[in-house]
Amino acid sequence: MAVTNDIVTDRRVQRHADTLREAGYEVTVVGRREMPTKHSRGWRFYAEYNIGLQALLRRERPDIIWANDTDTLPGCWWAARRLRCKLAMDAHELFPEVPEIQHKPLVKWVWRTTERWMMPQCDTLLTVCTSIADYYKERYSVMMAVVRNLPISESGERSSELADAAKNSELKTLLYQGHVNLGRGVDWAIDALEWLEDCQLVVAGDGDLLEEMMAYAAAKPWASRVTFLGRLMPNKLQALTATADVGLVMLEDKGLSYHYALPNRIGDFVAACVPMVVSDLPEMAAVVKRYSIGEVMLGPGARALADSVKKVLAQGKEHYNFDLARRDMDWNKEKEILIKTANDLCSTTSF
Repeated sequence: MAVTNDIVTDRRVQRHADTLREAGYEVTVVGRREMPTKHSRGWRFYAEYNIGLQALLRRERPDIIWANDTDTLPGCWWAARRLRCKLAMDAHELFPEVPEIQHKPLVKWVWRTTERWMMPQCDTLLTVCTSIADYYKERYSVMMAVVRNLPISESGERSSELADAAKNSELKTLLYQGHVNLGRGVDWAIDALEWLEDCQLVVAGDGDLLEEMMAYAAAKPWASRVTFLGRLMPNKLQALTATADVGLVMLEDKGLSYHYALPNRIGDFVAACVPMVVSDLPEMAAVVKRYSIGEVMLGPGARALADSVKKVLAQGKEHYNFDLARRDMDWNKEKEILIKTANDLCSTTSF
């Protein structure tokens, strides 16, 4: 399995790798740390990573190569052709549609061309939601299995039992967890505190805009009610999530990648029985409305966010019943799709 980020915090890749190991597969994950590069971003990083990746894969000679997202596909595709082995690709998002490259037409064209050429040649394709699967079916005439980002297991420990780790504070806690990047609404959350005097904001994660958002918050009169924790290990993040009063899942509608997103954070908040406020985008809004586990913002921006947070706090946690969501959003059910996909690949592979 190949991924360009740090696998320590990539919950989807960790979950998939662990599931396949439990099913009897020997799985090796190659991430940013395992594939050191001189450059950390831009085309030089992706070129260096993919060149090194295909060389590593050709040395290791795996039976199945698993590309996570479009940015690992060139190296995986090239190695699979050389080794004549099976190639799977898991699209976590619409990579050419991420906000960071919407104003970079050449970069966008390169990634779209990569997808148009290589995705139809993959032996199997997966993605995180139906909207993305439908998009790729219409664009490239490919079929994709949907494996949702659901970390919940009915047989596992309820994260809410870790609530004794809560901070001793009279303020209500609003939790944002994830990358602090363009279009993630962290600035909305900071500004929303102007209308939420009884709330504090906790930001758990790092990203390209972390330092900028820290400076932005420091300039506000309510700076003392904003805490940046940086990136946390999964067990610490789970304990923190259980202490939140409201989970925040905001995305600006900056390109189709965000428009159709179904972030891991929604499943994390459901696991912890924390009501959430989400942007009015198709996939995430549908989940919140279907299970009545939070509120959908009536529009973008800090004021709309504050209004939705007030509604959640006024209702109280007891108003939101997570039982149905926890039963349906169960990884024990979802993982069967993943295992079947791997088994189908093996059935046509000569070992």
